Amino acid sequence: MTRFRLTVEFDGRNFMGWQRQKHGATIQGSIEEAGASIAGQPTPVMAAGRTDAGVHGLAMTAHIDVAREFTPFRLMEALNARLKPRPIAILSCEEVDPEWHARFSCIGRRYLYRIINRRPPLTLEAGRAWHVIKPLDADAMDVAAKRLIGLHDFTTFRSVHCQSRSPVKTLDRLEVRRNGDEIEIIAAARSFLHHQVRSMVGCLVLVGQGQWTADDMTTALEACNRAALGFNAPPDGLYFTQAVY
Repeated sequence: MTRFRLTVEFDGRNFMGWQRQKHGATIQGSIEEAGASIAGQPTPVMAAGRTDAGVHGLAMTAHIDVAREFTPFRLMEALNARLKPRPIAILSCEEVDPEWHARFSCIGRRYLYRIINRRPPLTLEAGRAWHVIKPLDADAMDVAAKRLIGLHDFTTFRSVHCQSRSPVKTLDRLEVRRNGDEIEIIAAARSFLHHQVRSMVGCLVLVGQGQWTADDMTTALEACNRAALGFNAPPDGLYFTQAVY
C-alpha cells in the first residue's frame, strides 16, 4: 500500500461538502470513487479539513492509499481523467511516508472569503463570492477583525453541530482588504470550529455596514453564546486555500 499526497482544487457549488455522505455528491466520495475504479479496490482519502456544502477549495491537501503500483504523475492523470466532468482537479501528487497524515500532520489551515461589494448582480462570480449591495467600510472591518485574533473561547462563532472537543482556539490571522469591488478576508489558524470563518465574516459585514462597531465584535466574542452572533455568511465566498505542514 502506497500513500500519496494530493493537492485538490474544486468548485463546491454542486456538492454536499468535502466529507463522504449517503445523501449527495461530495468531494471525498468523488475522489474515492475515481481511485477505486483505477485500483480495483477501495482507496481511502483523508483531507486536511472538511468543507460545507457550497464551499470551494483552491488547494485542499489530502492523502490517498493505493495498493496498485503507480508513479505520482500516472496516478494524478488517471484520477483527473475519471473525475471529469465533475469540477474537481488534482493539481499535484507525490508519494509520502505511510505515517504522514493529511489531517493529523497538519499544523495550520488558511481560508479566503470573497465578497463582491457592488449594486449590479453577479454574473461570472455567481456562486463563487458573496454579493453584498450595501457599501462596506473595509477599514472598519479590518479594525474589528483584529479583536478576534489570539486565544479565545469562540463559542459565539461556533455551529451548534460542531464536533470539536473545545471551543477554545487560537486565531493567528484575520485580515480584511479591499481591491476595487472585491473585499477579501483572510483567516489562518491551526484549526477552526465548524462555521467559525463564516460566522466571523457575517459579523464583520455588520461592522462594514455600520450596524456594529469593533466594540460590538468584542462583546459578541466575550458573550461566549451563539445567541450573540450576528449571522452566518453564506458558503459561496469561502475557499480553503492552504494546509501548512
